This record gives sequence, C-alpha cells and structure tokens, in this order.
Amino acid sequence: MAKITLKGNSINTSGNLPEVGSNAKNFNLVAADLSVKSLNDFAGHKLVLNIFPSLDTGTCAASVRRFNKEASNLDNTKVLCISKDLPFAQARFCGAEGLDNVITLSDFRTDFTKQYGLEIADGPLAGLASRVVIILDESGKVVYTQQVPEIVDEPNYDEALSILK
Repeated sequence: MAKITLKGNSINTSGNLPEVGSNAKNFNLVAADLSVKSLNDFAGHKLVLNIFPSLDTGTCAASVRRFNKEASNLDNTKVLCISKDLPFAQARFCGAEGLDNVITLSDFRTDFTKQYGLEIADGPLAGLASRVVIILDESGKVVYTQQVPEIVDEPNYDEALSILK
C-alpha cells in the first residue's frame, strides 16, 4: 500500500505499483468505441500509461494535454490516458480539446486500478485511480514508474519522457 496525499491529507492506495524490470500484467480497458483493449493490442510499442482520477480536474486535464503534445515527438510510442471516466466523457474531452495523439481508456468496468495497485483506498476519492505514470518497453517490461505523492500535483514529465529517448 502506498501512502499519498490529497491537499496534504494522508490517504492510501490499494497496493504497490509494478516493479521496474517486471513484466506488466495484462489488462482490459474500455476504449471510446466501447471495445475492450488489452496490453496485447499495443504489442511492439513503447507505452506511457498516464493514469489519473478524472478528466474533470485541472491537473488530470493538464497531464493529458501535456502528454498529447509530447506524444507526437516519441518514436514507436503510444500514450494511454487511463481513468474511471466513462469512455463518452473521455472522447468528448479529447474532441473538444483537439487531442489526437493520445488514446483514452476507461477502467469504469474493469479491475485495472486494483490489479496495478494504484486504486485510492480511502478518503474522498476512494475508488478512483491515483496519479501514476508507468512506462513499458516494446516487450511489455516496466521500465519506469512514478506514484505522484500529492494527487493535485502533476507528474514529473521530464523524468518520464527521458526514459523514452
């Protein structure tokens, strides 16, 4: 269980992030067209898993915008933006913002956040994803993780992106 904060108040996650060097667990997440996507659908690509509580918060929206901007400069890399927001809301947000370099995926009916140990376990955001960046290489191996310690803070983009260069 990781200890993080929400505006300085201590909360916990459901477990620990996958360890760097381990193989990523397969997952099932729901795409904008309501199809189910798994890790296998992205085989052969580097993956940035940008995981967050909800697009309806400024910090989460900012992370999607930033990764969308950076994604066009990344070779053989897909950026997956993952939350429990409904796929319709994710598609509406990206459409309104003109974001087309990221892939939004929803955990609204799967167990991804629990499986990856990043679900918020208590406090006002219990049940949502904590703010996390996980990077996988082309073979699905975890090469980077960041559990953002304060939910209202943005991830360390520079550190994460440096792994992909």
